[in-house]
Amino acid sequence: MVAVSIVNVTSYTGLELLRLLAQHPQFVVTSVTARSAVGKRLNEVFPQLHAESAKTSLNPALVIADEPEQTELAFVCLPHAAAAESVQRLLRQGTKVVDLSADFRLRNVHIYEEWYKHTHPAPALLETAVYGLCERHRERIRQAALIANPGCHATIAILALAPALAAGIVTPDAIIDSKTGISGAGRTPTLTTHYAEANEDVSAYSVAGHRHLPEITQELEVAAAVGGHPVDGSLRITFLPHLMPMTRGILATCYANLRQDASIYMPTTAQVRTLYKEYYANEPFVHVVEEPPHTKWTYGSNHCFIYPIVDTSTKRLIIISCLDNLVKGASGQAIQNANLLYGFAETMGLSGIGVNP
Repeated sequence: MVAVSIVNVTSYTGLELLRLLAQHPQFVVTSVTARSAVGKRLNEVFPQLHAESAKTSLNPALVIADEPEQTELAFVCLPHAAAAESVQRLLRQGTKVVDLSADFRLRNVHIYEEWYKHTHPAPALLETAVYGLCERHRERIRQAALIANPGCHATIAILALAPALAAGIVTPDAIIDSKTGISGAGRTPTLTTHYAEANEDVSAYSVAGHRHLPEITQELEVAAAVGGHPVDGSLRITFLPHLMPMTRGILATCYANLRQDASIYMPTTAQVRTLYKEYYANEPFVHVVEEPPHTKWTYGSNHCFIYPIVDTSTKRLIIISCLDNLVKGASGQAIQNANLLYGFAETMGLSGIGVNP
């Protein structure tokens, strides 16, 4: 058994980690922190954990501390900047880290500081941190000490567009229209996430630029280069997220112009689907489907569904994809990374299907 700690367990991602790790046969939670609940037992803060009293992998009476105890692995669920400070301390004591913040996702410190508006607390670690999208960096993750868990919007956009860019069938100019549930905003209440404001309403946010955009650009440029079709200059991506009146889920619709060079054929929908299925043939959590997916398909699971189709009238490729922002978009993906890190089956503790309805 591998002893793990969760830093900031009272966040949505921390609670989701508890739910998933309670079913994991190899990871055992031995330390949890949350400054707002120091001294309380887990089942005081989360009464639903009383149901875990018969489990050996999770102790519902575990007392929440201010600082984590020494463990082999830590999941850090703090906001950016605060996460980097915690990660540094954990690495110094020999703990491996899966960081669910944005602090180590970007390789370029200047881009990080431009988007996050503060000086990076540990820029040297950007060189060694591994971007934790298993479908792209599996072998590097196995050897990592610090894994930067991807953002939820970034995960869905990269998985949707990477096969097309890697194959060189689209131009380096894409539009990503993403719709997300309210849990993506975290547990701290705000006016925009208040029930009376968000219910029966749809709104765009971060219209001037969302912080997941540089992640998306960074990783898609790598995917194109690895596929043998490097982008000349940089990708031009328009990314616009929308808040939906639902608890969980992200559905992204991506649009990219198909190349019309004489040297590159105009693919059919069937050919594109074959390309996508071959690209994800050995991926346990990514599924190329024959009809537009629903967010309900992924509710509570670590699965992502992708539906590519060619719009022959506009000569565009449209890719519709969905996932659960708290699982494949956050905590489930973190466990997927940890499984790779410790040589366990990648699906261990994550084999459940979505809850529907």
